[in-house]
Amino acid sequence: MQKYLKHVTIKQWAEEDRPREKLMLKGRHALSDAELVAILIGSGTQEMSAVEIAKVILEAVNDDLTELGKLSVKDLQKNHGVGPARAIAISAALELGRRRNESVPAGKSLVKRSQDAFLLLRTVMQDKPYEEFWILLLNRANRLIRKECISEGGISGTVVDPKKIFKIALDYHATGIVLGHNHPSGNTKPSESDIRITHKIVEAGKLLEVSVLDHIIVTDRDFFSFSDQGMM
Repeated sequence: MQKYLKHVTIKQWAEEDRPREKLMLKGRHALSDAELVAILIGSGTQEMSAVEIAKVILEAVNDDLTELGKLSVKDLQKNHGVGPARAIAISAALELGRRRNESVPAGKSLVKRSQDAFLLLRTVMQDKPYEEFWILLLNRANRLIRKECISEGGISGTVVDPKKIFKIALDYHATGIVLGHNHPSGNTKPSESDIRITHKIVEAGKLLEVSVLDHIIVTDRDFFSFSDQGMM
């Protein structure tokens, strides 16, 4: 008769193989994604260890942390062994990581090219299931003064008021701005509406002597720059 394999809990592993102990001994960089998620989970079930539960969670998103960051607490609870408390812990940790990336000190970031603007805008729009429109306010040296959300919309669009954009720019004495909005679909191609509003804001900026340097369409991994494409 075939014998069933006995489930081995994390406590029965060699000490250096346990996620918490491994982090203490070797540092957080030595841990795999599954081991880090397992620490958030805390403990396993009768059937699965915390690491095994973590692997199931990651497998559900093809080991893509960007996709994991998009999951809601309810989505996370669809995984075996993940209740509300564990789902909340994972969601909170992912949000803390996103905010860490977002917290760039004003005046430290220099925007010299479209890639610089994309990286700044991605930190505030990544994982969002709906469109948002943001601006980067820059000083004469093209250093970041602040990031500002102009509007939030639906899955396929958001309303942008140029008057609000330039009021904020003038309030913070910005001499240049970069426009940015996300496409949750992952398609970077600008719509006709994107093109029209960009031209409208550029023309308004000329009257107010505030340079509109670029408009960046942001997705999780890529971007489209109006300036790079000669569309400003």
